[in-house]
Amino acid sequence: MEKASHTKPDADTEPAIAASVEKFDVLVTAEEAYPAFERAFLTARSEIIASFRVIDLATRLRSPEARKIGTTWMDLLIHTLDRGVAVRLVTSDFDPVAAPELHQVAWRTLRQIAAVRELTRNPSLINFTLALHDARTGTLPRLILYPIVRHKMNQLARTWTEMSEAERQRFRIETPRLQKICFEDSNGRLCFPWRPVDLYPATHHQKMAVFDRETLYIGGLDLNERRYDTKRHRRAAERTWHDIQAIATGPVAQAAQAHLESFLDSVAGRAAPPSAAPGFLRTLSRRRRGMPLRLAPKTVLREIETQHIEAVARARHLIYLETQFLRHLPLARALERRARACPGLRLIVVLPAAPEDAAFDSNQGLDLRYGEYQQVRCLTQLQRAFGSDRFLVASPVQPRGTESDGRDALEDAPLIYVHSKVSIFDDFGAILSSANLNGRSMRWDTEAGLYLDQPAHVEELRRRVMGHWLPPQSGAAYLDPQSAFGHWRRLVESNSALPPCQRQGFLVRYDSDAARDIATPVPGMPEEVV
Repeated sequence: MEKASHTKPDADTEPAIAASVEKFDVLVTAEEAYPAFERAFLTARSEIIASFRVIDLATRLRSPEARKIGTTWMDLLIHTLDRGVAVRLVTSDFDPVAAPELHQVAWRTLRQIAAVRELTRNPSLINFTLALHDARTGTLPRLILYPIVRHKMNQLARTWTEMSEAERQRFRIETPRLQKICFEDSNGRLCFPWRPVDLYPATHHQKMAVFDRETLYIGGLDLNERRYDTKRHRRAAERTWHDIQAIATGPVAQAAQAHLESFLDSVAGRAAPPSAAPGFLRTLSRRRRGMPLRLAPKTVLREIETQHIEAVARARHLIYLETQFLRHLPLARALERRARACPGLRLIVVLPAAPEDAAFDSNQGLDLRYGEYQQVRCLTQLQRAFGSDRFLVASPVQPRGTESDGRDALEDAPLIYVHSKVSIFDDFGAILSSANLNGRSMRWDTEAGLYLDQPAHVEELRRRVMGHWLPPQSGAAYLDPQSAFGHWRRLVESNSALPPCQRQGFLVRYDSDAARDIATPVPGMPEEVV
C-alpha cells in the first residue's frame, strides 16, 4: 500500500500553525446552519474566504436579519460586497461526462457570480474560482473504462433528444467542458466522437468558510434548496436532508484559512500544503504525472483517515459513526482489530436507508452497485467482529406511514436522508468533517474537518448529534458511552416492531437486503472510486 506523505517531497514545508478549537457551536440541519451562515456574512468586517462543492445563489435567505436586505443569497452577497467586505469563493467543477448535472450546476453558479459583479458597487472585491480537481486518469485506465464512458455518453445523447430548444440552449451555455468533446450533427443529434476523453477521478468536496480569519464554518453542508430541511424532517422523502455543520473559533480558524489559501496550489503540485495543525484535518491528493497506467491520484494528506484509525485504537466503551457511506475497508479492519482487542467496546452506526440515487432516482448503475458491494462487505466484517450484542446499525425514518415499497422507505415509513459526517469516540474525541467513511473521502477528494478533544466539545457534539434522533424523554443514559448502546438497541428494536405513528424518535433497524441484492464487485477497480 502506498504511503501518503504530508508534504510534497521536493518542496519545503511551511511552519506549523498551533491550532485548537475554542468556541464551538453545533448546527443541526440547514434549519440551524443556514441562518447562522447568513449572520456570519452579515457581521463579517473585512474578508471572507470559502470553498464549497455546490453553491446556488438563488437559495432563499432564512434568517430575519438577512431577509431585511433581500430574499436570496445573491442579495446577501451583493450586500456584503457593497459593505466593503472582500469575498474569495471556490466552488467545484466536475467531470462533464461522469457528472454532467453537477458540471451544469457549477457553471450556473459562475453565471450567477457574473451577475453579482454587474450589480455590486465593488466588483473588484469578489474573487471567484470554479475549480476542477487537477487529477487525471492515465492513458491505460481511460482505454479500459471507455465502454463505461461510452454508455454515459449515449445516455447524454438520449437526454438531449428529449430537451426543448430552450433547454438545449441553456445546456450548451452551462456545460462548456462537455461541448469540447461533442458536436451536433445535421439532424440536431448530440454526437460524441469515438475517442477516449480525459477523466477526472477526484473533486473538491469540502464545505467551509472563514470570516475575518477568526471564525470557521465547517461540516458536511453545501448551499442550495435541495439541502434545506428542518429538524422535524416532515416532508417528502426525496426532500429530506440531515446534515451537521459547526461554527468554531480559535487558532483552528487560522489553520483553515491557510488551507483555503493554499489547497489549489497543493493539489496542482505547485506548493506544499501547510503543516499539520492540531484540531484541523484534511484530505488532499494531486495528479500523478508521467504514470499512464494509474487511475488513482496521488494521496498527499490523509489526516482524516489517520485520526479515525488512531481514535478507534483508543476507544474502550462506545464508537458512534453517523455517515452517508461506510465503505472504507481500512477503517473496517481497524474497527475489527479493536473489537477483538477490547471486548467491552460497542459500535453504533447511523446510515441512510439507501444511497440518494438508489432511493430517489432508481439508479442501479455499476458505480452504485460497486458502492453497495463495498458497504455490505464492511458491515458484514463488523458484524462478525463485534457480534449482534455489540454492533447496531440504524437508519432514521419519519414518524408517518407510506405505501412505497421502494428504497425511499424503510419499515413502512419514508426515509430521512442522512448526509452528515460525524464520528464520536467515548468522551475523549470526535471528528466533524466533510468526509464520508469511504476511500474517496479518505484518500482522493479534497476534504476538511475538525478533531475535537476537549471533553465539553465532545459532549456537546454527542448531545446534539445523537440526541437529535432520540425521543424527548430520553435520559442521560442514552448518551453515556458506557450505557448508551443498550438503550439505543432496545429503542431501535421496539421502533422496528411498531407502526410508524407509535414510534419514539426516528430510528429503526437498517436493512441491508436491498443492497446485497445488487452488490457487485468490480475486480481491478480501485475501492476509492466510490
